[in-house]
Amino acid sequence: MSTPPIRIPFPVVDEVARHCLQHEEPETVHIEVHLPGRLDPPRLRKAVAEALLRHPRVLMREAPGPWYRRRYEWELADAADVDVVSVAPPGPSALRDARTRTLTHAPPLSAAPPIRLEVVERGFEGTALLLTVNHTALDGPACLRVLATAAELYGGRDNAPAAPPVRAATAAPTGDLTAPSPWSRPARVAPGSPGTTPGNGLLVTELALPHRPEGAGYTVNDQLMVATALTVAQWNREHGARPRPLRITMPVDDRPRDAGMPIGNGTRLVDVPFAPDELTNPDLPDLLRRTAARTRALKARPRPQLGHGAALLTAPWAPVVCRAALTRGLRRAVAPWTPTTLLSNIGRIPYPLDFGAEAGRAQAVWFSAPARTPRGLTFTTASTAGRLHLAVRWSRTLLGHGDGARLRDLFAHHLHTTEATP
Repeated sequence: MSTPPIRIPFPVVDEVARHCLQHEEPETVHIEVHLPGRLDPPRLRKAVAEALLRHPRVLMREAPGPWYRRRYEWELADAADVDVVSVAPPGPSALRDARTRTLTHAPPLSAAPPIRLEVVERGFEGTALLLTVNHTALDGPACLRVLATAAELYGGRDNAPAAPPVRAATAAPTGDLTAPSPWSRPARVAPGSPGTTPGNGLLVTELALPHRPEGAGYTVNDQLMVATALTVAQWNREHGARPRPLRITMPVDDRPRDAGMPIGNGTRLVDVPFAPDELTNPDLPDLLRRTAARTRALKARPRPQLGHGAALLTAPWAPVVCRAALTRGLRRAVAPWTPTTLLSNIGRIPYPLDFGAEAGRAQAVWFSAPARTPRGLTFTTASTAGRLHLAVRWSRTLLGHGDGARLRDLFAHHLHTTEATP
């Protein structure tokens, strides 16, 4: 007699995401890895299958249940229900089409694991791996951990995470660091020229890592945060929006990156505020100092992943269908108070992602986070091989492709202004 699968109640983040599923704009995380060489698909399938077994928490599917159940539950499978790896049809638009699929087709929650890995052969340019993740179940860092294990199994080379960089201790910023009230209604991203097709748009680009002075009291993450705020503020001015405080959501991930990394949705969200006058003709050294103080304080403050209100919503006091309707209604009601945008800085990719002699080591890694309204715009950054990889993702109900290109260019410009000449 077989043992029934282990069941795990949905954590808070998973349940809120499950309540708010929307077919028109799937909640997917896109991860794109560029390798200089070529991969053997059957060998990759074998490596991925073994990697899934080494991280069994990824082999999850939503357990069936009656409408009156009090909780959603994950059912942990013994093996994958589906073939995770596929090879994209060849052609000049293969990479573009694969990116589109990562935004439009979320892996179903009913089959384990809720991820998909697509291999795009790019001729002399090597190979691109596109990992699509259903964000209801998993986040980008967790899936990157699984991919690093697959790389090690495929290439036979050590893909252990590098130690995080050691930063010299700096004095806490001083002076007037007053932030806007958390109760003030934040700015929305001004509408651009949206099309008629729903879903998300995406642009990826590669930039130089910004320099900063020796012993600076701020980090590259603070520079990215300032660049995001200045980008949105300028975009809104160009489109005649009334000045309002900006609130930028920043995921914080405290998990270790080794083989024991907890798999799932493991980040907590904090909101970094900016007053309108801070972003008009800003004193950049002062703005960077203020931002560093705010991000440092927010990271240090203990807080549930989605705040205290989400924990109350997901308590099993009523059937999930009732709580889902309430959650969706509250989401619509509080939409005007939703933070303006999201900056997810993955930071330096800790794994070599080395697939061996023939395929090589990752030259670029992009992530993109979902961009449903009311935010409608996200910036995601990661650094690989000494370069910054930026993904700008937007809701097509808010912005068009030309708008995305303008926001990308504004971000690159404002990031450059935060630099100090080395």
